[in-house]
This record gives sequence, C-alpha cells and structure tokens, in this order.
Amino acid sequence: MIQVAPSILSADFGNLARDVKEICEGGCDLVHVDVMDGHFVPNLTIGPVVVSAVAKAATKPLDIHLMVENNTFFVELFAPLKPEYISFHIEEEKHPHRLIQKIRSYGIKPAIVLNPNSIPEELEYILADLDMVLLMSVNPGFGGQSFIDSVIPKAKKLDAMRKRLNPNCLIEVDGGVSDKNIQSLKDAGVDVVVAGSYVFKHQDRAQAIKSLQI
Repeated sequence: MIQVAPSILSADFGNLARDVKEICEGGCDLVHVDVMDGHFVPNLTIGPVVVSAVAKAATKPLDIHLMVENNTFFVELFAPLKPEYISFHIEEEKHPHRLIQKIRSYGIKPAIVLNPNSIPEELEYILADLDMVLLMSVNPGFGGQSFIDSVIPKAKKLDAMRKRLNPNCLIEVDGGVSDKNIQSLKDAGVDVVVAGSYVFKHQDRAQAIKSLQI
C-alpha cells in the first residue's frame, strides 16, 4: 500500500498544531515538512522552532525536505528533531556521499531529491547508500501546482535501477498528487506520495488520505 505524507505547506499555519493532529489521526504515514530558504527556491517557509512544534503535535514521523543552499548547515539545524527522513537536492550538493553519511550518523534516513529536469542516472553511484529518492512532479518552491506527467516514466526507470542496486530504497513523489494520478504512480513503482493541497483542501482529510493509500 502506498504511504501518504501530507505536506504541511498547505496547512493553516494559524492552526498548525490542529491540522497536524488531524492528518495524523486521519491515518497519514508521515508528516512532510518543506524547508525553503528563499535562495535555492523563490520562497521562504519554516525553521526549526516551528518544526519543533510540529513534531510535538505529530504522532507520525517527520519527513523533512530541504530546498536550500548550504545543506550541511540545515541538516545540523534539523537533525536534533529526529525526523524519519531528511532529503536534499542533488542539484545543490557538491559532496552527496559525505552529506548522506552525516545524516545517517544522526540516526536519520537519508534521501536525495531530483527536480523535474534531473535524471535518475545521476544516482547510479549513490543509490546503494540511500533509504529513499524523492522525485519532484512539480518545480519546487510552491504548493498547488499541476502534476508533471513525465515523472511517471522517470519513476519506472528509477524503479528498475533500485531493483538492481538497492531494492530497499523507497521512491517518493511530490507535487500535484491526487486520486486522479495515484494508480499511475503505484503502477510506476512509487512507494510514498506527498500530497498537500489535495489533503488539506479536502472537506474530509481522512478520506483524502485513504483515497491515496491504494
């Protein structure tokens, strides 16, 4: 069954603890946290003080997605919160092996993110060291964007690669996920989906989560 990680980027920040508790009680598998620095992407989101409050409200593990420059600094900033995963963009990291080892040294599972224009082959020599690969199905920076269909063949290619190099590595997709494309994602080998607008704008958030757990 596909795991669902609602992105709190689409939550009501005036009632963040309430919304986090609601999705956890509604059956989500992870709580996805988008950290943006205003440099790597043209948006600025939240720091460790707010994420600490999210962690206290959550009864499910955190999945922290760094969209930042200076990844090492941000890993050190968020590692004390003990998320399940920390993911960083391959496009921004000069020494990915070193950063993977650093994340793992904190007892956190490392993941790498690929932008829509990045190819799975970039991970050929590093996939064996990862717990998850996150494929962006929108351009990172803002919620509510339309799904980029080319992520489907990319996920299939990555699925074949991970079966050969690291069968335990999960594939996650983030951006524009809904009940309209969830079957295609599952058929492509995707294990985890990030859904922000689809979950938080739904009248019944528990039902929205359940509709993706196929």
